[in-house]
Amino acid sequence: MTIWLNGALRDADSAHVSVFDHGMTVGDGVFETLKTTHGRPFALTRHLARLADSARGLGLPEPDLDEVRRACAEVLQANPMPLGRLRITYTGGISPLGSDRGTGAPTLVVALGTASRRPDTTTAVTVPWTRNERGALAGLKSTSYGENVVALARARERGATEALFANTAGALCEGTGSNVFVVLDGELHTPPLASGCLAGITRALVVEWTGAKETELPLDVLDRAEEIFLTSTLRDVQALHAVDSRELPGAPGPVTAKAARIFEEQSTADIDP
Repeated sequence: MTIWLNGALRDADSAHVSVFDHGMTVGDGVFETLKTTHGRPFALTRHLARLADSARGLGLPEPDLDEVRRACAEVLQANPMPLGRLRITYTGGISPLGSDRGTGAPTLVVALGTASRRPDTTTAVTVPWTRNERGALAGLKSTSYGENVVALARARERGATEALFANTAGALCEGTGSNVFVVLDGELHTPPLASGCLAGITRALVVEWTGAKETELPLDVLDRAEEIFLTSTLRDVQALHAVDSRELPGAPGPVTAKAARIFEEQSTADIDP
């Protein structure tokens, strides 16, 4: 496996990041994950725009997006595979052992791993912890993923693949690595960005392509929604056939199936929408 690290391609065995890197010591970094198909990244322009937004939100120096594009292209060329997970990580670089950043350059890593097609349906659980919609990291794709690690471990213990959060106001927010959509009276809804959820790339495209409404929703909407599905870079549109102890027989339902079909058609027609 070949990785891009700070300006050059390196073998995985020789690609080393300092133990003093601020991304490792305090989670001071941002990242993007892209789906790649036969060496082509999906929605690269949108992902790079969000990377830059997240970096600004964290107070990191503006990333050189031309360099990031070049790094992605070189990593994809060096590691051919039919379906991949491309990961861009951008951190505060070498810094003191504390919250203060150092004065050195940021760290940029681009790596690629294999991916597999997800099942058409899956299960999720709700968790007792909340997203802070007013926190400093709200809406940023930060490497500070400790909460997600704990919540996803809870989901795995219960046989699910995703954990769903409410925010501090008790409204439905998001999953650990996904956005959530519900169908009410035949209409498609998803929590607004003000809920504290990440501005998912797949979420945005589904909203644009299906006309889904951004609606503040209580967490208990999961108990009465006719259909529920998740969106993310590697899930695309994935129906839930169970949430906690509630079964949703017949998933994917008609609205979900239509959204999945639209997403597949549109994303196939345009690799960088």
